[in-house]
Amino acid sequence: MIETANELRDIVNKVLPLLQNIPEEEAAKKPNPYKWSKKEILGHLIDSACNNQQKFIRTMAEPQLHFVGYAQNNWVAAQQYASANWKLITTLWAAYNLHLAHIIEHVDTSVLQNTITIEDAGPFTLEFIMKDYAEHLKHHLLQILPDAELKSGFENVYGA
Repeated sequence: MIETANELRDIVNKVLPLLQNIPEEEAAKKPNPYKWSKKEILGHLIDSACNNQQKFIRTMAEPQLHFVGYAQNNWVAAQQYASANWKLITTLWAAYNLHLAHIIEHVDTSVLQNTITIEDAGPFTLEFIMKDYAEHLKHHLLQILPDAELKSGFENVYGA
């Protein structure tokens, strides 16, 4: 799982400076009333990190775990990411993901085949959900930073 942890660290190290260079006004702009702003997308990724931390740790402790899903639109709205400070959001996102990389790097290999069912989906192994987390992250980061250099970097290095 060291490769997955390093991939997550590489993503954070590559993307954080790009995120922090986005002006506050641009980060807050919604492409249309029904889509999230860059702030809200990154807020969703913070929520995803929070939920995945729970999934990782709880699945490490139980051979078969049943986990609830979460209403992502409600989470984003309730936390008011649209009005939050962009630099604070980017810093929290980076720190949370570096912590997840630490967890992934140090997972005991004996629990990687423990399974989790999320709502009615699954079961998925702990190994799968840890690896899949980075894929979800890249998907949404490309919505925030859709430039060709980032996409090509993900494809070349990570096979996105």
